[in-house]
Amino acid sequence: MLTRIERQSGALSKAERRVAAWVLGHPRQTTEATVAGVARAAGTSEPTVIRFCRHLGLSGFRELKLRLAETLSRSTGRYVHSDVSRDDSTADVLTKIVDRAIQALLDVRGSLATAPLEEAVALMAAARQLVFCGVGASGHVAADAAHKFFRLGIPCSASSDVATMLQLAAVADAADVFVVVSNSGETRGAVATATALRRNGAHCVAVAPAGSPLAAAAGVVIDCQPSEDTSIVTPMSSRLATLAVLDVAQVLLAMRLGEAAGQRLQHSKQALDALRRA
Repeated sequence: MLTRIERQSGALSKAERRVAAWVLGHPRQTTEATVAGVARAAGTSEPTVIRFCRHLGLSGFRELKLRLAETLSRSTGRYVHSDVSRDDSTADVLTKIVDRAIQALLDVRGSLATAPLEEAVALMAAARQLVFCGVGASGHVAADAAHKFFRLGIPCSASSDVATMLQLAAVADAADVFVVVSNSGETRGAVATATALRRNGAHCVAVAPAGSPLAAAAGVVIDCQPSEDTSIVTPMSSRLATLAVLDVAQVLLAMRLGEAAGQRLQHSKQALDALRRA
């Protein structure tokens, strides 16, 4: 949470930056404070504190306190899942994890309403090749996307190795479209890849938090804010949200390509059916 606040401070208003500065300097006090207390300490108003929370992608001040508490706790239990405690029953764990996943998907549905999906899909439709990149957990998301997109008839590949990503970017040009995925938007390899692509005139679509270094380096940004603190836990609900973003893009691309894409999808399924019958 602290990292997210630092990353997005530049996009805040002057008054909201005062709130950000106070929260960053007093994170533990914030978890015990009221909206009025933070507003008073930051020399601003209560509505400004609420706007600050909303600009971070949070529902309000209460969620800010909860996220800060998660970040500060750093107990071994928190590394399992941010919502689960050691005393939870199996039913509690099931409910909390599924509810968090549902909320992450609802949040991303809202953010996609204003995302430049049509611009991203237009670039993909005209691409010589699509290259999906991600490091760590995002690498698995990139591989999943490549596995779906290639069926539309556009050459696709995926890379989670930074050295390979940088080499691919070094030989890319305006005919190539790279989709770079990052939960934090701060992974150095992902940012370096996007920077190299821009330098070479290739297209880069970032699926990452708006205001992040990766977003700043990319040409098209599909804002995807993490629904959990991925500096503590392995992405779970955040991963589902990113997969959903790429699923939407794949379906939109298929619709844009028209009958040819439909036929290719049909042929790919028929190839599998033939293998099953053999």
